[in-house]
Amino acid sequence: MVEEIRKQARLAANELVKKSFLKEGDIVVLGGSSSEILGSAIGKNSNEDVGFAVVEEILKVIRANKLYLAVQGCEHINRALVIERKIAERENFEIVSVMPALHAGGSMAMAAYKLMDDPVMIEHVIAKAGLDIRDTSIGMHVKFVQVPLRLSIKEIGKAHLTALRSRPKLIGGERAIYK
Repeated sequence: MVEEIRKQARLAANELVKKSFLKEGDIVVLGGSSSEILGSAIGKNSNEDVGFAVVEEILKVIRANKLYLAVQGCEHINRALVIERKIAERENFEIVSVMPALHAGGSMAMAAYKLMDDPVMIEHVIAKAGLDIRDTSIGMHVKFVQVPLRLSIKEIGKAHLTALRSRPKLIGGERAIYK
């Protein structure tokens, strides 16, 4: 199963690069849910092996094309992204203090943090292209921080339905109290 996931991720990344008119140095964003890749509800079956397989294959394609990858974490880290430090510094992105974990960031962000040469976390990015594995990309159009909703109705007519909600940012450190 993981080998098939690797193959699909590699194919998707190659097609994205070919169809996106990217230039050397451009940033590509990746968002996704390993839980949903495995057929579970988002956040309910996070899988490190799946996250690692997807990110590893996509990162190979990105690097081969002299591009850079930013991997979005989940809402529990305010959708912060993993990116190489040199790109964050080149673009003057604000580096934030958080590390992705399996259930606070997700398996793909966690894998990217392990696979990149000098990873840092940033709050925002403006990428030239992106891959979204299971409905996490509409967040840019909804107040920050976005939380995907999985509704019982999946279609209106024959059109796929995506929904999400927002919540306030969780800020502070280990002493912070949240409502």
